[in-house]
Amino acid sequence: MRRYRFGRIAALIALGYLAAVAVLGVFALTADRGDVLWKVVTRDSGMDWFFGPGKDTFTVPWGLALVLILIGALQAWALWQVLRGRARGELTHRGRKVGLLRLALYLGVGYGLLSIASIPLILALEIYWFWSVTGIASGFVQLAIVWLFFLVLRDIVSRRLRLFSLVVGTIAGASGIGQDVMDAFDLDFAAQIFTLAGGYGNVWLAWSVSILTAQARDPRWSAATVRIGVISQVVSVLQPSGIVSFGGNGFPHILTVYALLGAVSVFGLVWNARTAHELANPLPQPVPGQAPARSAARWWPLPTVAIVLPLIPAAVNLAYGRYLWIGPRGAIEQFVRVDGGSGHALTWLALDVFVGVGGPALLILAAVLRRTRHLVRFATLTLTIAAAVGFVSALTATPVSGDFGDFFYEGTQIYPEGLFTQGKDGEIFFGISPLWYSAALLASALLLLFLYPAAPTRRVRHHVLPAGLATLVALGFVPVADQARSPVTAAEDCNPRETWRGEPEEPKLTRDQRFVCSLRQGNLIKFAATTPDAVILVRARWLCGIYTRNDPQEVARLQATEGLKRNDLTYPLAEICPSASTVVKAAAAERDREMQEWQADAQRMCDSSPRHRPLIKPAKVIRMKEPQWTDYGVVETYEPTEDGGDPFEDGLLEQAQDAGLVAALPGRLMILTHSDFDLCVTLETYSRRPPVETKGWEHVAEVGYESPTGEIVLRDDLSGTEFPDLSLNGRAGHYRIRVHYDWFKWKGEQGGGQRLLIMAFPGKGDKPVTYRKPPKR
Repeated sequence: MRRYRFGRIAALIALGYLAAVAVLGVFALTADRGDVLWKVVTRDSGMDWFFGPGKDTFTVPWGLALVLILIGALQAWALWQVLRGRARGELTHRGRKVGLLRLALYLGVGYGLLSIASIPLILALEIYWFWSVTGIASGFVQLAIVWLFFLVLRDIVSRRLRLFSLVVGTIAGASGIGQDVMDAFDLDFAAQIFTLAGGYGNVWLAWSVSILTAQARDPRWSAATVRIGVISQVVSVLQPSGIVSFGGNGFPHILTVYALLGAVSVFGLVWNARTAHELANPLPQPVPGQAPARSAARWWPLPTVAIVLPLIPAAVNLAYGRYLWIGPRGAIEQFVRVDGGSGHALTWLALDVFVGVGGPALLILAAVLRRTRHLVRFATLTLTIAAAVGFVSALTATPVSGDFGDFFYEGTQIYPEGLFTQGKDGEIFFGISPLWYSAALLASALLLLFLYPAAPTRRVRHHVLPAGLATLVALGFVPVADQARSPVTAAEDCNPRETWRGEPEEPKLTRDQRFVCSLRQGNLIKFAATTPDAVILVRARWLCGIYTRNDPQEVARLQATEGLKRNDLTYPLAEICPSASTVVKAAAAERDREMQEWQADAQRMCDSSPRHRPLIKPAKVIRMKEPQWTDYGVVETYEPTEDGGDPFEDGLLEQAQDAGLVAALPGRLMILTHSDFDLCVTLETYSRRPPVETKGWEHVAEVGYESPTGEIVLRDDLSGTEFPDLSLNGRAGHYRIRVHYDWFKWKGEQGGGQRLLIMAFPGKGDKPVTYRKPPKR
């Protein structure tokens, strides 16, 4: 910090921002609230762009939360780099042009910081014209930077490179200013012209590459500054050229990558700031023991093999009439083509053709002939990246059948339709697999490393601390043995689907999985959907310890911090906590004892109720030994009839309620009872009409009933109660059903009971008859 002019202030600001991101990261991981972290890191405050109106809060997956924390650390590093200023000491005077270039670069940095900080305010106030105004001003500043670089780099680099950078930079700056002016006046057609038909970004890229090349040859700038400039250009190429928006209720993968790329696009600001800082620094002294500029020449067979290897898959592809490396397949190609602009797609097509026809052989040939350390390193890195791109494309590619025109998804159509034809099996052939190119490119890169290894250089002291910190951060994300990420039992796994005959059965849940499912479904203890089972089990055992110890201070602290009462944990923890299991088993045993006593009391009640003595001999008498009960006070029978009517819409329940005891329709018989008390039931079936009896009964009623099937079984499906068949030896036809009901008091726990006597006998007539009405209460 002491080495730089504003080092302490910059360190405080950067550390404060890093601490805020860390706190928000912990909040996102523990409370399932990642919206604030997302807004701060990605600089998005208008959540309607992402998730639709009214969705101000959302959950960020734990993996994405960790990525956001790392990006926040990168942004804190960028703040440190930008705000620390030049190195301490007397300002090195290098002329007025250098001073003006430093001023212009700082103005560019200020515009970048202002545009980032003003995003929430502009979105909230909807003053989008502010971007156009500041964009025009920034365009003039950038144009000044182009001309000042041309003047400052005199006598450092060749005149051709300076003229090239001046021409392309002027074209890019003028087109950017024109585009912002046209946007301010809503002249979309003219603005499209100033974008240079989508090639505006490529022109700026050409200027940036020329300046980075010049910086690499100028001793005033360090190699780190040049590398940061290269990274900034790579990130700008990967960023989408259109507007990125989210839809639905989650994070679409490609759009998430676009938003994260926007969050890491801080390297341009760092490059501008470091370029301005180092213009005022003293000229660096040559490092002793530096590696030689060129490696020694090698015996020709191995370098030739490295050059020829990329030509082999290209020759095979050309033999099939294909000249593309990857073509329209794989996730990376889709990523480039669906970003809303054609500039990236055309650049991708050029690279696709270049590698497809064996272009990397030219790069390898240049590295073999020149053998400079920088060129060999650049060639090796380029070949390795290309091999990785081909590998990913091959793994994410899927076979395509059908017409080529029907295959294309949304995006820029850059491949000629006639280039691809269908095979005999209907599958479209795009060329040989990119894996062959990846193997050839990677083999050439390894050969270059073997033939021209970098000479060992003296370790620079200030590299040790960043390398150590990076190692510690990486180790911090490596899970240790007792914290390894375990499987996650999701909510849908808790209810396995039913399998049909012949299908493999779903695996049964283990004891731990059943416990995890009970906690998730109980929703008393909140866990994120992505929380591993091991974490939930550890948390449950910790709660079990508090439950078992029953320490008043611990219990009070648990209720104060998490709102959990000890008694509320008894049943959720019973399966894994012995002390809670003991309480649950004792409560269940007490309930069973009470239920058994209740049932025994009901049995004694029915056993003591008076038996009915028929006045004539019945064909069948059934006195149900055990007490019966109903769920909602109804027993009924349903027999199918010819009209197939809906039993729930025939109005029989209303008729029974009006009558107070019994009602019937063809194929439907319903008897009402009290749902809160047990029933003592007797059933009698006669071959002829029995005498009417009303003595000892509160309510006696008779209805006509037509039995289509000869099976009269009264039941309550909800409680499982079912009476024996009332029919006369399975006789179908018309019956008369006489129902006797009586309520009587009981001194036991029941407090009272119900007697029900049901008589059935053949008889005509549907008219209901009430022999005795219940007393008014």
